Amino acid sequence: MDSHIVIDARNVTLRLGDGDAAVDVLRGVSLQVAAGERVAILGPSGSGKSSAMAILSGMEQASGGRVLVAGADFTALDEDGLARARRGRIGIVLQAFHLIPTMTALENVAVPLELAGEADAQGRARAELEAVGLGHRLTHYPTQLSGGEQQRVAIARALVGRPALIFADEPTGNLDAATGETIVDLLFGRLAESGATLVLITHDADLARRCNRVITMRDGQIVDDRKVLQQAAE
Repeated sequence: MDSHIVIDARNVTLRLGDGDAAVDVLRGVSLQVAAGERVAILGPSGSGKSSAMAILSGMEQASGGRVLVAGADFTALDEDGLARARRGRIGIVLQAFHLIPTMTALENVAVPLELAGEADAQGRARAELEAVGLGHRLTHYPTQLSGGEQQRVAIARALVGRPALIFADEPTGNLDAATGETIVDLLFGRLAESGATLVLITHDADLARRCNRVITMRDGQIVDDRKVLQQAAE
């Protein structure tokens, strides 16, 4: 794979269920993403965009096709292998935050570093939380944080290991409009500093235009793939 290509997906399919109950969620999805790109995958509910993200990020295994991500062949790996391949390569921000409720903000952000055996996990987590404006909330638990603050913790957790690739699935879906706009500005600002590649899953065309490329999905297929001429300031 070209060293400048961080995602190379060829004819990816995903079938759920068996026999007459089988549903083809993805039907021959092919795309390449270059290092440093900001790519939005846009589409309505049920279009397959979140399923595509799950496969490209290694959270789900494809039924067919080939997926190369950051030098790893995801289609050749089992569930444990995918988990190892994600570590250090990929950061993920989800709509539902998925913070560990029994851990403080600092502990939540330190977890991926500790799992990877990285040095000074707590110190690096503290610095990342300070970078997203939560230096004063380090010892608070998720239930003590607002939705916007929880998403800031999730962004810090995704970025703390300096992965080359970030996936964000409807990152503002659980937030009000004003908070969501602030979170998007924060995410793009942090990405500009880190240089990471972004794949953003959204149903919001205005949010998609914050990226420099928009891929539109419908019925499990890519129906449009175009560059955005004017990129929003980061």
